[in-house]
Amino acid sequence: SVKSKAIVDKCQAEGIPNISNHMSSVSAGLEATIVDWFSADNSGGGTAVETAEKVDLDRVRVKRRAKPKAAPMQADEGEGDDDSAVTATTVEAAPEVPTPTVTTPAPAAPRTPAVESKPEPKPAPAEKKPETPEAPKPSVSRPAAAAKVETDTKRRPSDKVESAPLNVPTRPKVVKPVGPKLEVQKPAKVSGPKVIRVEAPEALPAPRARRGGGGGGPATMEPGGPMPVPGGRGVGYPSRGGEGEDEKGGRRNKRRGGGGGGTGSRDRGRDSRSGGGSGSGGGGEWSEKDLLEREQRLSRSEGYLRQRRRDQKIKTQQTSSRATTLAETGGTAKVTKPFTIKDLSAATGVKSADIIKKLFMKGIMANMNASLEDEMAQEIMLEYNIELEIEEAHSAEDAVVQEFEVNREQLDVQARAPIVTILGHVDHGKTSLLDRIRNTNVAAGEAGGITQATSSFRVPVKVGDEEKWVCFLDTPGHEAFSEMRSRGAHMTDVVVLVVAATDGVMPQTVESIAHAKAAGVPIIVALNKIDVPSVTEEQITKIYGQLAERGLNPTAWGGETEVIKTSATKGTGIQELLETLDLQAQLLELTADVKGPARGTVVESRIEEGRGPVANILVQEGHLEVGQFIVAGRGYGRVRDITDPFGERLKEAGPSMPVQISGLNEVPDAGDRFYIVDSLKKAQEAAEHRKDQDRQRELAQPKVTLDSMFAQMDAAEKKELLIVLKADVQGSVDAIKKSVEDIATDEVRVRVLYSAVGGVSESDVTLAAASGAVILGFNVIPTGKARQLAEQKGVEIRSYQIIYDIVDDMKNAAEGLLEPEMRQEILGHAEVRQVFKITRVGAIAGCYVTDGTIERNAMIRVTRDGIVIENNRVLEQLKRFKDDVKEVRNGQECGMKIVGYDDIKDGDILECYRNVEVRRSL
Repeated sequence: SVKSKAIVDKCQAEGIPNISNHMSSVSAGLEATIVDWFSADNSGGGTAVETAEKVDLDRVRVKRRAKPKAAPMQADEGEGDDDSAVTATTVEAAPEVPTPTVTTPAPAAPRTPAVESKPEPKPAPAEKKPETPEAPKPSVSRPAAAAKVETDTKRRPSDKVESAPLNVPTRPKVVKPVGPKLEVQKPAKVSGPKVIRVEAPEALPAPRARRGGGGGGPATMEPGGPMPVPGGRGVGYPSRGGEGEDEKGGRRNKRRGGGGGGTGSRDRGRDSRSGGGSGSGGGGEWSEKDLLEREQRLSRSEGYLRQRRRDQKIKTQQTSSRATTLAETGGTAKVTKPFTIKDLSAATGVKSADIIKKLFMKGIMANMNASLEDEMAQEIMLEYNIELEIEEAHSAEDAVVQEFEVNREQLDVQARAPIVTILGHVDHGKTSLLDRIRNTNVAAGEAGGITQATSSFRVPVKVGDEEKWVCFLDTPGHEAFSEMRSRGAHMTDVVVLVVAATDGVMPQTVESIAHAKAAGVPIIVALNKIDVPSVTEEQITKIYGQLAERGLNPTAWGGETEVIKTSATKGTGIQELLETLDLQAQLLELTADVKGPARGTVVESRIEEGRGPVANILVQEGHLEVGQFIVAGRGYGRVRDITDPFGERLKEAGPSMPVQISGLNEVPDAGDRFYIVDSLKKAQEAAEHRKDQDRQRELAQPKVTLDSMFAQMDAAEKKELLIVLKADVQGSVDAIKKSVEDIATDEVRVRVLYSAVGGVSESDVTLAAASGAVILGFNVIPTGKARQLAEQKGVEIRSYQIIYDIVDDMKNAAEGLLEPEMRQEILGHAEVRQVFKITRVGAIAGCYVTDGTIERNAMIRVTRDGIVIENNRVLEQLKRFKDDVKEVRNGQECGMKIVGYDDIKDGDILECYRNVEVRRSL
């Protein structure tokens, strides 16, 4: 390492400019010179500068002695030595301090080939070599060079002429790499402690001695013993000619086998196992006789038999203990509904993969968690000789039903009031007839003048001198409330079918007859509006015929159906109707247990402010009190209060009494059965099971078939109108949901995302905003916060009071989602009278308008001889007497230019039309 100050001082001493400090820049050549200056070994070359005084070469020249003649090779070697001497002299003459000029030594001069010595030999021409860049030679003074030349030219005659040196190139030195050679890899040395483990030899039992012949002699056969086998294990013959023994004596050679192999031989080791005996059986393998002998000895040993018996016993136990499945043996299997493929596999022992394969062969794609239909599961199991019995699941709710329906004890059976349901078509006077019976005016307060919910009430009826109670159920007559009518028919004792004398039998009348027949209850026909002047006997007879066609043959015609002519406005036939109902109740002998836990049916349910979920129930049997535990569908709780239809509080209720109760945790569905149970825990278990069933029904995977896959693909392409539905009662929710979802075509459908009882809340608005749905409220209004949130998020909330309006609006909205239909509106026709060919314009058709009008921007259809030859062409120009016009009427002439079409001939008919979008309807 050289300090920078020394380098700067050296450069300044040599007179190199622009070198002032250690930050000065240095060129590449100067860098090499500096390295040469300060290198440890400066033998690589340098610049020689003559500093000594001039020398006269003639005086100091040393005469060479004559050398004996030698072979050319020796002369060459001698000259080589002179050259080296001269070179050494030149190097010695170099000064100690090198000059700044960096030079490289010049290459050696080419030598001429050696020749024999003659008086004046001529040097051979030098061989041509590729030119190499000449390095600068050491600088010498010119006078010295001139003196040398003069001395060489002035030769004396007596001087001997030396032969030219041989041009023999020096051999290059062998370059050896510095450092260790990596050609041969050194062996790896593992450092660390040397661990030496010494193990004791294993203790092996000594082999048993065999009974046999004496050593060295042939084995003798013992009575009852095995046949000796020559060359076998431990068995041998006498040695032949000392074979198997050493030459020095009778000592046995261990490396040989079969020497004197008797049973008492101690050398029954590796040599004897390898068949080293000298007998005929020796050869490295077991002979058949040897194996037979070994098998006989093992069979006679006590341990072998004991082990054999133990193995047989274990094998027998394993075989007998292995469980057999019905898939192998067949038989009867039981499974509880609902069940999946995994459940069926666990019950029958058939692999799930096999069941899925069977379904796939039938065109049904399913997985292990897919549910199966009963018939399909039984059909598949029959292929495995398994008879599948499907049982209904028994839950806490089923236990409650079992307790009331089967195991209930009748404590105090008494006669009860009849339950009468009023059915019929809309606007036939059902509610007005009930108002007349109970002396009220409910019909006047109903929205739209129609009933939109099921109501129940009990009315005292005076039959003769005795006053009796009758429970009436008023059902809606609109087609959307078919489910309500069905529920009313199944919870009633007698059905009063109201038929307007002005209209006769209508669609909902026929539906009500079907519901009553399905429930198996008697029907009494009330022929209402009999006081209308337009009603004649012929019309009444016609209505009788319509009833008879539906299976209700009037008693006036000899049938069994009572037909009472009534008038709700004038009260005609009301008393006769009540007496007929009482007579029918007596014939039915209606009784009920007035004590014990109550049970019945939920007529309607809703949410009231301050009371929570409220259910209108009809007690059909038992005794209901405040504070009892009740379960009704998904709802359960303790009865908080009981009120009658007029709002009066009650402490208890008996059979055939319609009441309202509160205290449930959730709104039950209309038509659910309710039961009074012993504890709240029992009620909760039954309600939770009902919730689980509903959840499983919603999440159950439908059966996947090719048809269902195509149906899903088609459904994905349909446009949807999403709705969030809120209503005042559960029955209205169900009815409206069914009505709006029935509005569907191949291109659009209406889907209810969420439906519940109660007012429109903020969560409903959030759901509608996230899904792009419309909120429908039936007899409910949104809260103030919900209305503000809907305005912020742009959610539309529509409130209705009549179900007609909901259905009509949803139908119009669904029609708006349909793509409009394109129709062609014909404007007029024109006949081509003459065709004019105009340069750079094309063909101009001179036409006469035969009917309608021809408009300039309309479409043109070209027909020739009644055949359409061109369609959907645009009329570019329309002129009349060189004037551009917008239209030409019937009976006028005009000129027409069609865009991009010139193949017009005389006699063609040009039809002018316009494409019009027409809104489609459902």
